Amino acid sequence: MVHVRPAGPDSWPDVATVMGERGDPSRCFCQYFRLRGKAWSGSSPENNREALRSQVCDDEQPPGVLAYDGSAPVGWCAVGPRTSYPRVLASPNWRTDHPDAWVITCFVVPVGHRRQGIAGELVHGALDLARSHGARSVEACAVDTTIAGRIPSADLYRGPLSVYLSAGFTEVSRTSPQWVLVRRGSAG
Repeated sequence: MVHVRPAGPDSWPDVATVMGERGDPSRCFCQYFRLRGKAWSGSSPENNREALRSQVCDDEQPPGVLAYDGSAPVGWCAVGPRTSYPRVLASPNWRTDHPDAWVITCFVVPVGHRRQGIAGELVHGALDLARSHGARSVEACAVDTTIAGRIPSADLYRGPLSVYLSAGFTEVSRTSPQWVLVRRGSAG
């Protein structure tokens, strides 16, 4: 059975395990939405890893949640106040009339654990974390997988629209056929 909990100092090794050593997560370490311009283009995988380690181990507020199958870490979801993500604040895809909303920015579910409902569990865990820190709404920029046929798994890091709709989110706007801003009020 999968269970989800906030990431904290004791779970850093599990976060690093989920990010892996290959592919986009191992280079980004969920820093893409936290950095813009030269800060992002000048970042290295090592700097990104250290930034996430610091966010997990040193920040008062967890930067996301981890899914476990038993004791094995099988997924990650980054969630936090909109103000934690400069790229979100600047993006036309994330325009909103809820500047105090929390946002879910990305998921990492390693190969071998996909298509098992883990992203849905992570969304519920992210909602719980946001609610526990006083969030009144949570937003995300979902990927509508029904529009253009098969989407590469690397492009699903923001999460499929179907996962959000199943968790009670509603569509707010579309800036392209595949970029769908969704919101869930009262965070939980």
